[in-house]
Amino acid sequence: MKAKTADKLATSIIVAVAAFIVLILAGLLGYILFRGLGHISFDFLTSAPETIRKGGGIGPQLFNSIFLLVLTMIITIPIGLGAGIYMSEYAPPNRITNSIRLIVEVLSSVPSIIVGLFGLLILVNMFGLGFSLFSGALALTVFNLPLMVRITEQALKGVPREQKEASLALGLSKWKTITSVMLPIALPVILTGTILAAGRVFGEAAALLFTAGMSSPRLDFTDWNPFSPFSPLNPFRPAETLAVHIWKINSEGLAPDAAQIAAGASAVLVITVLLFNFAARWLGRYMHRKFTAIK
Repeated sequence: MKAKTADKLATSIIVAVAAFIVLILAGLLGYILFRGLGHISFDFLTSAPETIRKGGGIGPQLFNSIFLLVLTMIITIPIGLGAGIYMSEYAPPNRITNSIRLIVEVLSSVPSIIVGLFGLLILVNMFGLGFSLFSGALALTVFNLPLMVRITEQALKGVPREQKEASLALGLSKWKTITSVMLPIALPVILTGTILAAGRVFGEAAALLFTAGMSSPRLDFTDWNPFSPFSPLNPFRPAETLAVHIWKINSEGLAPDAAQIAAGASAVLVITVLLFNFAARWLGRYMHRKFTAIK
């Protein structure tokens, strides 16, 4: 009886704590959405910000966030996949490999502000890239690469050993086994982790303050020359992202309707990050059913 009572008590405490945390999270999200949804409109999502009069939008900042996300994932995904495949299938089990795994674990827990300072010293100043989207993408690659490596490695290690051995027994090379047998099975986990990493990139602000900058030139969306300083496709221009814009609006408050702009931008950011998370869960389940035929 004592064991059953203790078990019920422990279960009740765990459920109560979990429910309390969920309520706090739901209340926070509800408060942000309640304050911001009324300010979201097509004009708000597409127009440029204003500092003197009311009615500014977040169009350039939203575009910069999406463009930075694409640049970061173009750099991060190939490197993360390659490193994860090497660590899972080719790296010998020795002290060097264990040290690399330890370094990856440490990097995954480094605060983003430290990554931003690293980007400022190395990318912006030493390599002369300046405050630019490319500097921000490289800094966010350092920030997200450990996550991609761990996800890929764990996904490949989760492939049943029997399927790997059966492929090798049929005469397929190790690389062909990885690309044709193991990666398709591990793909749902890798895709889910990639989308979650993309959500982290979209909502990041601290690292971008020191790398991508806190201002953007007046973009000309009719100029698609990537070498033009006013082209939205130029990766070497400074760019203020949506998360940085929210921080800047709240800290400076120059616009007459700064509070409304910050509330609307925060709601857009929260909705986008939620969409990334829901998309990751849906895509992971869909790919799992597709490759395993389990409904």
